[in-house]
Amino acid sequence: MNVIIPEPLRCHTDGVADIWVTARTVADALMQLAAEFPDIGPVLVSEEGALRHGVVVCLGDADIRFRGGITAPLGDARSLQIIVPMLV
Repeated sequence: MNVIIPEPLRCHTDGVADIWVTARTVADALMQLAAEFPDIGPVLVSEEGALRHGVVVCLGDADIRFRGGITAPLGDARSLQIIVPMLV
């Protein structure tokens, strides 16, 4: 599964734009991402294990909120895309 990191968060991944993980759920994928790049974990997920306000994660082309949330299985989707709000 390819996790796509948006440009505003790449400062937490040493500039890396996408990361390959092997996981069964969205939560597992985000945990693997945070294990490799510890600074990004608190930006995405709260201490309670929920996505932070304003962070959207898409599994394939669907928002995970409509697929079971952070515990959604990855299934056969090819990508997990993180979307953060734009600040202007």
